[in-house]
Amino acid sequence: MATFRTRPSISLLSLTTLLLSASTALAHGGHDKIPEGEAVSAEPLGSTMWAHILIQSTAWGILYPTGMVLGMVRSRFHVPVQVLATALAIVGYFIGHAHGGRQFGPNVHAKFANWLMLIMIVQVVIGVYLRLHIERGFLGKIRKGLVRTHAILGGILPVASWVQMLFGGIAAQGFCQGDHLGQCAAHFIMGSAFIAYGIVLTLLLLNGQPFLARTGRSQEFWDSLIIALWGCVNTFTEHRWGGPWVRNDLQHTSMGIIWWAAGLVGIWLSRDRQGRPKRNLIPGIVIFMTGWGMSAHPQDLELSTHVHSIFGYTLMSAGLTRIIEISFILRDKNTLVGPEGGDVDPEINSFQYLPIFLLYASGFLFMGATEEQMRLLSDAGVTHVSYILILYSISFLLFLFVLMLLHLYSAYANPQQNNKNPVKLGDEERPLANGHARIPNDIDRQSHDAQEFELEGLMSDDEEPDASKANGHTTRS
Repeated sequence: MATFRTRPSISLLSLTTLLLSASTALAHGGHDKIPEGEAVSAEPLGSTMWAHILIQSTAWGILYPTGMVLGMVRSRFHVPVQVLATALAIVGYFIGHAHGGRQFGPNVHAKFANWLMLIMIVQVVIGVYLRLHIERGFLGKIRKGLVRTHAILGGILPVASWVQMLFGGIAAQGFCQGDHLGQCAAHFIMGSAFIAYGIVLTLLLLNGQPFLARTGRSQEFWDSLIIALWGCVNTFTEHRWGGPWVRNDLQHTSMGIIWWAAGLVGIWLSRDRQGRPKRNLIPGIVIFMTGWGMSAHPQDLELSTHVHSIFGYTLMSAGLTRIIEISFILRDKNTLVGPEGGDVDPEINSFQYLPIFLLYASGFLFMGATEEQMRLLSDAGVTHVSYILILYSISFLLFLFVLMLLHLYSAYANPQQNNKNPVKLGDEERPLANGHARIPNDIDRQSHDAQEFELEGLMSDDEEPDASKANGHTTRS
């Protein structure tokens, strides 16, 4: 007799069919109240739609990424968190099709939602199969492949969720239509790229140092490679070739050229003459110059001019602080640990978090500076100071969330680091008042090296250690 344990796909297939049929039946209601030439109606967002936004943001933006990290460390909380996220996602999906208030025309958010739910269903089916631990027969043979697929889809979900949430914000306001599509896409793609760069740097700083040590490549090799590739894309996509050069086309295209040109230099400088990994300042310089170019972008509205200026200054600061970090904080040190890994936390300088956070802030500032957003805020009388402070606040919150996820990963992946032995300096332990061992800083190391140098100067070259005092004990005749 077939049961859920032996035939899990039966119930899940029924769920899939139900969701897909519901998306067709419910849709988003009628579109009769949408004015001609507009993407949304004039009514405000209803309470049901706000509930949809809150539920889906919690499920896709918080719970699923947390569950992904718990799955990576094989925590027993992985399944409960993912089950809760899936339940909320399904509820939010149906609520999104049953709302009142503002009506929406056909949009990419509604279409992409079905694909996102399909990925979620496939992920749930594979997860249930893996929990059954079937080791025999055909299902046992394909288990390794399904484990890999489950991991890949788990990594895709946070990225797809981010894209869907951006689509949701765009659809809610009816933005990015007609002539606004090009600049809107550029702002959201480039803004997301800056945020992604900041997340990658956070990951490499806190958990990726052994990886960098094993690859034999410096951080700037990978940065320069991406910069060069992205510059090639910008060079040939920022202008409609064969048409007239309008407004900022030349500035965008020239920025793409300097990206791939500088990226090639950064790749070349990422190794020294002996082939060893070497730090360089090219990515920081490119980020600085990009910020300078963006800060001087001509704008129609005063609010837009201020926001773009602060975005440019923030991005310039990210590049400048990156240069300072490499040159003066790390002094060209490639990684903080060796290939075997180790505890990197005591080696991290607090200054190293600054360029990373500025990348987060730059991304949100750029995504929040589209033409339609600026026009809406200007008409509402919102000042640039209030708006910029809000965007910086969102940047802090995302930065905090990423730090918390990486701390969660470290706590499970390296539990022995939570109960570290006291650090010994020489022959004695030096605990702090709170009971934690005092970790030597640079001043301690310099003082210790100076003492060793002075002692070497006081000892004569022909002075031999007394054999009668070997191991610190005096031998008796």
